[in-house]
Amino acid sequence: MMLAHPAASRFDAWSFSGDEDENNELGINELRWRARYDALLLQGYQLRPRYQPNWIPSWTITNKSREFCEDGVTNVLLEVLDAKKLDDNKTVWMKAVSNDSIELKIARMLSPTVKPNPNNHCVPILDMIPDPLNPQNIILVMPSLRPCNNPDFDTVEEIMDFIGQTIEGLSFLHSNGVAHRDCWTTNIMMDGQVLFPGGYHPILIDYTPDLSRDARALKRSGHPIKYYFIDFGLASSFSVGESPYVLGTKGANRDAPELSNSIPYNAFMLDVYTLGRVYQVEVLQKFSNVDFLRPLVTAMTDKQPERRPTAEAALKMFQSIRKYAEARGGRAVRWNETATEQVVNAISSAITTITSFKLT
Repeated sequence: MMLAHPAASRFDAWSFSGDEDENNELGINELRWRARYDALLLQGYQLRPRYQPNWIPSWTITNKSREFCEDGVTNVLLEVLDAKKLDDNKTVWMKAVSNDSIELKIARMLSPTVKPNPNNHCVPILDMIPDPLNPQNIILVMPSLRPCNNPDFDTVEEIMDFIGQTIEGLSFLHSNGVAHRDCWTTNIMMDGQVLFPGGYHPILIDYTPDLSRDARALKRSGHPIKYYFIDFGLASSFSVGESPYVLGTKGANRDAPELSNSIPYNAFMLDVYTLGRVYQVEVLQKFSNVDFLRPLVTAMTDKQPERRPTAEAALKMFQSIRKYAEARGGRAVRWNETATEQVVNAISSAITTITSFKLT
């Protein structure tokens, strides 16, 4: 599963005595969700068959191999699980968080459902449900999102759209006094539903919902994609005039030079560095014809935090670069492609793009 791992919630008071899984199949985190099944159903959300109270593994009563059975897919994420919203049958994700968590605070402050703004790229919170297992928790309901780099980028414009949205999203966060502090690739997702007309499995995202075949993906070009920051478990919120200096070394990307448990550093500048590293790893190191982005990435990843641009200044730098990049356009060429592969891939990309437009 490519969804980012959120911080664990507090379930110290919950006991599983007398509620063990008879099939020895469900993990401790899954058992918690099974215990919530009926209560969530009353709220209009249905978990997958695996988490029904009387679930019997389908492969024990059929001739199918477990690997081809949807209810054989486990979930190892801490306090996070997918569900179906009964009124529209859409897939959503649920996450149990503490009532006093920074995640809940930011959800109430900056969810696009609360603070609509075209530059707001915080994950939308669709609903908040009291946790039936622990009154000290709230279950956040979010849309089903995909990793920002799956499917792969195909054109230069797709890359520019990704960078533009994420920088404007970071600038929006910072303007509202919030530093993400873990805005690494794993915590940047996209609403990619439009790219998968046949849907995809919420955990095994490269397959159809029933796991019967590979999920068919359309190209991003020509389709409205929006990128979102998720998982604010390490975030910090600052009041106007409050110092943005923090301590801590946690996070998916630990190569920022200033990270320390003893010497305070600027949380906003850490975000700039981390996002710059995302562009470095996901764009510059993968594609050969986007070198015009290097000055931006170099500035954002400067080893001296005080020499990095603010998120707002980085956005202005990007907007200037984008005007030049529009003339470049075309397919994003990977570093390891031979000349022959470039020709073949260009033709294949053009055909797929045309087909993608026709299908939608």
